[in-house]
Amino acid sequence: MRVRKAVQEINEVKEDERKIAAFFDLDGTLMTLPSLERRFFRMLRYRGEIPTRNYLLWLREALRLLPRGIGEALQANKMYLRAVDILEERGEGDRGVSPWYKGGHQADGQASAPRRRNPRLPVPAFFEQAIERMAWHAKHGHEIVLLSGTLGPLALEAGRAMEDKLATRGITAKIHVCATLLEEMGGKWTGRILGEAMFGEAKARAAKQLAGEMNLDLELCCAYADSSNDRWLLAAVGKPAAVNPSKDLLRIAQACGWPVLQWNGKGNRSPHGKESKAQRQCRMELASPENAE
Repeated sequence: MRVRKAVQEINEVKEDERKIAAFFDLDGTLMTLPSLERRFFRMLRYRGEIPTRNYLLWLREALRLLPRGIGEALQANKMYLRAVDILEERGEGDRGVSPWYKGGHQADGQASAPRRRNPRLPVPAFFEQAIERMAWHAKHGHEIVLLSGTLGPLALEAGRAMEDKLATRGITAKIHVCATLLEEMGGKWTGRILGEAMFGEAKARAAKQLAGEMNLDLELCCAYADSSNDRWLLAAVGKPAAVNPSKDLLRIAQACGWPVLQWNGKGNRSPHGKESKAQRQCRMELASPENAE
């Protein structure tokens, strides 16, 4: 009996030590569209840094991936970056970097090459409501995780920008970044993805793996996203919220009873129609601090 009681007490202590995290999608959730990667692509195209043959390589890769779905063909296809200089790093070490992303990765058998200069892409302004929500989580000691299908360096820069934004409010927070990893060779990208693109079900798998590594209780965790492609991530936590939702995600959120939020300065209601009583009640419940602790 004593042994059983001791084991029970240990389990209760472990239960109390479990942490809470807030998982945030990036593009369309924390900041306005178009996505960071699309902005980056436009910059590279304007500067003439994308070789002409890369467009053909991208098309060929898209056709290869198409049987897996249009989302896979677009999100897991980075061949437009083949032989393009990698992004310049800020040189601040691993501040705010999750073990899931620590800069670029060299191709097998390749020695590390000196960093080539490719200027960083300015991070667009974050939605004010997104900053307020992230600040609230940080104040309550919650882990903050960016889960984005965008390129790792772009997601890292967004994470740093958000850390700086929180710092202006007197909040020190480490933001973990889980993004799409790219292979590097000789200071350039090869266009190949390492592992899987951080897209669709991969985000849910990442959240579950992080839960094990960081001792998180997913039932107490929150997730915020704008696309139906993130429905698996939202379903993986106990407190999901559809933010600036697409029409498909709005339908899913209504069917699942998830709160619907608008972080674009127009108030917390759906842009696709009048806010229902149930939606309004869910929104108010999520806004209550007691429901996010």
